[in-house]
Amino acid sequence: MNPEVRTITEPDLPDWIRALHTGFLRSPAVSKEEVESRRTLMATPGGGYVAERTQGAFDAGRCVATFRSFAQKLTVPGGAEVAANAVSNVTVSPTHRRRGLLSRMVDTDARAAKERGDVVSTLIAAEYPIYGRHGFGPATWTTEWEVDVARTGLDPRYSGPSDGGRVDFADPAEVREHGPGLHERLRAVRHGVIDRPERLWLRNTGALVVDDRPWTEPFYALYRSPEGVVEGLLAYTCDDRWEAKVPQGTAQVLDHIAVSPEAERALWHFLLSTDLVAKVRTGYRAPDDVLPLLLPDPRAARVVTHADYLWVRPLDVPALLTARTYGTTGSLVLDVTDRAGLAGGRFLLEAGPEGATCVATRRGAELALDVAELGTLFLGDEAASRLAVLGRVSEERAGALAVADGMLRTARRPWCPDVF
Repeated sequence: MNPEVRTITEPDLPDWIRALHTGFLRSPAVSKEEVESRRTLMATPGGGYVAERTQGAFDAGRCVATFRSFAQKLTVPGGAEVAANAVSNVTVSPTHRRRGLLSRMVDTDARAAKERGDVVSTLIAAEYPIYGRHGFGPATWTTEWEVDVARTGLDPRYSGPSDGGRVDFADPAEVREHGPGLHERLRAVRHGVIDRPERLWLRNTGALVVDDRPWTEPFYALYRSPEGVVEGLLAYTCDDRWEAKVPQGTAQVLDHIAVSPEAERALWHFLLSTDLVAKVRTGYRAPDDVLPLLLPDPRAARVVTHADYLWVRPLDVPALLTARTYGTTGSLVLDVTDRAGLAGGRFLLEAGPEGATCVATRRGAELALDVAELGTLFLGDEAASRLAVLGRVSEERAGALAVADGMLRTARRPWCPDVF
């Protein structure tokens, strides 16, 4: 019998959580505390677990697949934001793979999102090959460096910023006070960044526990400008490891927000000069992060992770393309294919640094591409000409690829700091 895919009800929650654990290879045991925590979030406005947006697949009364989505805001090139449908907690149990359960849940969710007026769907893909066939394209990439502190060439006698600012340790309450506003300042100027709802700040400071994974309070530090304005936040953990009585500690960065060059430099220098720290793992940064070049010896920073991160699935092409600004002035006729029938069509984009218009048209196509490739191009990280070499974008008019690259590419690469 074909499993039933439906919105879950409150009594389904323990079984849904068990299926979620199973899909992500965690212990299938479900504690009362986790059920109550997620139940509370489901009943809380903005809690991220909206009942009507949480799906499950059920076979003989047992949950065998999970899926949920929630409201999100995504910053696009130029600093504007679009309404996004954020997809998370996607699993299919190993016993029920290749039965179309994910396709059914994705389709139901995407159609509801489009009806609500969401411009895109977003997700962080656990595995690369899954989501392209559902119209998602990788729109941002992420890089993590491991820094060998002894090789950096930085002055180990560092005692604080030279600009008159200061770095101070902070407690979780201070982070909850200053962090949200700081992140909003970052989001206003860096495309690819998503909003952080209150529940995330509560989780990241130990005030809200959603599952059974243990909480360890990290170190928090704030950078204040000479005027006393908070312009940077650093959160990190550090292990206590020694070899032959020599400290070999590794600091793992959990969060690093800076809205000024001074804050960026000060927080990295602070961490890289901390006693007993031999290595620093930077956490997931933009591939063009300035960190390596802050070091007198950039080779002290070794890339340990480089991977796709935020995936984007267009739902409303005109609204999406008019939301951002463009590097050069020009026009393109895009022929967008969407097998799901949600966002396809032929569109005339006329755009420049000041903004854009995008309308349906019957003019001849200049670039032809799948909706997933449009998702990949949208935030400006990828070149249409590169995708054309792969056969994923077709140039229908000579010169259209060069126009597209000039319009769509951005000076800095998009960056999404958060997993969801």
